[in-house]
Amino acid sequence: MIIEISNLHKSFKDVKAVDDLSFCVKEGELFAFLGVNGAGKSTTINILSGILPKDSGSVIVCGENIDKQADEVKLRLGIVFQASVLDKRLSAYDNLKSRAALYGISGEKFKKRLGELDKLLGLNDILKRPLCKLSGGQRRRIDIARALVHDPELLILDEPTTGLDPQTRAVVWRVIEELRKSQGLTVFLTTHYMEEAANADYVVILDAGKKVAEGTPHELKSLYAADIVRLYSHLEEAEDLFRSLGYSVCRERGYVDVEIKGTRTATQLITEHSELFDDYEVMKGNMDSVFLRVTGKDVREV
Repeated sequence: MIIEISNLHKSFKDVKAVDDLSFCVKEGELFAFLGVNGAGKSTTINILSGILPKDSGSVIVCGENIDKQADEVKLRLGIVFQASVLDKRLSAYDNLKSRAALYGISGEKFKKRLGELDKLLGLNDILKRPLCKLSGGQRRRIDIARALVHDPELLILDEPTTGLDPQTRAVVWRVIEELRKSQGLTVFLTTHYMEEAANADYVVILDAGKKVAEGTPHELKSLYAADIVRLYSHLEEAEDLFRSLGYSVCRERGYVDVEIKGTRTATQLITEHSELFDDYEVMKGNMDSVFLRVTGKDVREV
């Protein structure tokens, strides 16, 4: 395990930001850490990265106890924060050079690493420009380069694609997947985009500092997200029939949605009531549905 957190607690006066939290992250895993703002995600990240002291519990990162080896842990992880920590007055190049120097990377060693990051992120055309002159997507690429400059074992991404255009989001994820495949990089992700969480190997969902659900996306969808059969014909007849059979039914203009549990149920309905299924589709439950069912909140709430 690259992260092992057991019975973690952190309070700010009367507010329990993290409340008896336990989870593990496997090496090489894409791990998604979900919750609305204020759920405890950033507090947990600040604790496991050595920025914030915990009240109690155990935190092991990269095999090191964060209480005793915080400096060693910081050398082995990279963090992309929600808000950029780059100096807007400096050029992208100078930002990366100064960051690399903190890890003892300079001279030819820095030039080599910068060339590697350029191949990954396409930095060459923006390196000489001041940060304040770059677009949001360009600054994000420099943020990621900064986090990767010392070749960390663990990359923490705190909502890395929020506010980015689809093209830049695609670039970010291409880089992440390439690093995971080529170097076995472990990625710890928080995100408001449930399609990103759906691609994770494992997911933990927080609510008010507590872990309320965990598992693979498939496991969570099977447990919490109903599938939907959407019928576009015989609407009145379909609504009456499926309500009488005890299904949750939603009638909208032009279609009827029937909430079901799994594709086996869909197959059974289609077989037994084929006369109603002239025009229909079956839609699998998604991570948005999981999050709403588990927390009672939309992940985009602030």
